[in-house]
Amino acid sequence: MSIPLLLSVFIIASCGLVYELVAGALSSYLLGDSVTQFSTIIGVYLFAMGVGSWLSRYIENGLIARFIQIELMVGVLGGFSAALLFLVFAWIGESFRLVLYSVVLLTGILVGLEIPLVMRILKQHYALKDLVSQVLTFDYLGALVVSLAFPLLLAPHLGLIRTSLMFGLLNALVALWAIWLFRERLARAGWLATQGGLVVVLLLGGLVGAERLTRMAEESLYSDEIIYTETTSYQRIVLTRWKNDIRLFLNGNLQFSSRDEYRYHEALVHPALQAVKRPRQVLVLGGGDGLAIREILKYPDIEQITLVDLDPGMTRLFSSLPMLRELNQDALHSPKLKLVNDDAFLWLDKTQGFYDFIVVDFPDPTNFSLGKLYSKTFYHLLSQHLSQNGLAVIQSTSPLYARKSFWTIAHTIQSAGLQVSPYHALVPSFGEWGFLIASHQPYVKPDRFDSPLKFVTPDLMPVLFQFPADMSETTTDINRLDNQALVHTYESEWRQHEP
Repeated sequence: MSIPLLLSVFIIASCGLVYELVAGALSSYLLGDSVTQFSTIIGVYLFAMGVGSWLSRYIENGLIARFIQIELMVGVLGGFSAALLFLVFAWIGESFRLVLYSVVLLTGILVGLEIPLVMRILKQHYALKDLVSQVLTFDYLGALVVSLAFPLLLAPHLGLIRTSLMFGLLNALVALWAIWLFRERLARAGWLATQGGLVVVLLLGGLVGAERLTRMAEESLYSDEIIYTETTSYQRIVLTRWKNDIRLFLNGNLQFSSRDEYRYHEALVHPALQAVKRPRQVLVLGGGDGLAIREILKYPDIEQITLVDLDPGMTRLFSSLPMLRELNQDALHSPKLKLVNDDAFLWLDKTQGFYDFIVVDFPDPTNFSLGKLYSKTFYHLLSQHLSQNGLAVIQSTSPLYARKSFWTIAHTIQSAGLQVSPYHALVPSFGEWGFLIASHQPYVKPDRFDSPLKFVTPDLMPVLFQFPADMSETTTDINRLDNQALVHTYESEWRQHEP
């Protein structure tokens, strides 16, 4: 009997950590700033487990029955936590943080009750020193297994809602297993089994309807019809459509609208690339949708384009889905393209090549893992791979809505020894959007464009480089790896514009 209970400890630990990871990942998707979200979630959860452990002292009678009931409560609350939080965010977003931390606190308290009760149930089978070592060994082992499985298998392949429901079901099965093990010592084993059966049926129903739950939650988050969703190892990809407008969202953040993305990508590529004399080698960092590459391929003299994008799910999607291939004009199938799925920071550090033109098209710095790609260290690496007469262009968020963030990026590039030429363009889906051209030599604006463009023209060029007073240069910090000043600034500025 003691071995099955110890195995239950392994499952309990696994389930408890999954609920913590689900809450952290989900709040990061919805609120951004993953370091802050995970830090606060872990802190509240561990505190709640301490409260639960302390409260366990007041459970004196019917330990086995209480343990079983707690398992069932954890199964229901933890199992449905992801679906509940998604729906709360979509329907009553202003109360999301209150519900989030309430769910984390209550789940943590219940999980904190479990291990002390198991230890008290097992104390008749082990000496104290053996009991503590055995229980904690299985507890920590369960945590290790889940911490590895969650990012590699569970979140990418099951999604957050299915993962939480599956582990909620495991909690319920532990309860049923305990009922069977202790059936002769339980006064109301039949009633407990009925409760367990109802919880299992409820969770199985949730698993069967998980796709509908996910769809319902996401349809509440997005105003248009969802036509594609995928959770990769790195992000949640959602495509929506309204009439002929296709929109891409990564972790809930809009990346482009097919109606006006040409404005963004023409402004990103052509003011710099047209000014490069005889470009041959091009590097694109980010931009796995192939839309920047579509613009680059308008220059026939280019011999090779190296695309480095972290997520193979993105490049696979935009090279296979017909409507997206039509949008990027099959750019990801170009014979000139060399595709690399790798971390751009690490790849730059180990590569030896030089490039005449570099496009840096990363998502905005909403968290520290993205913030490192806007750091002085990163731009120093970038400068080492930019040819002496080459140009690099960096998407740099909105100089209107995130003015300090935009100029933080500009000043950080300058601190890495590069010259900076800032400009901006109006993209209706985003508003005023900012770009920075980085170079070793002074940048000279082109007075012509070899390819006919829909947005960027020679007459527009002077306007792009003019900044009105509310977007003009301001004093900022330098974004370094050890301070990540940009992430804090960015979060603060965009929070002011939340509805």
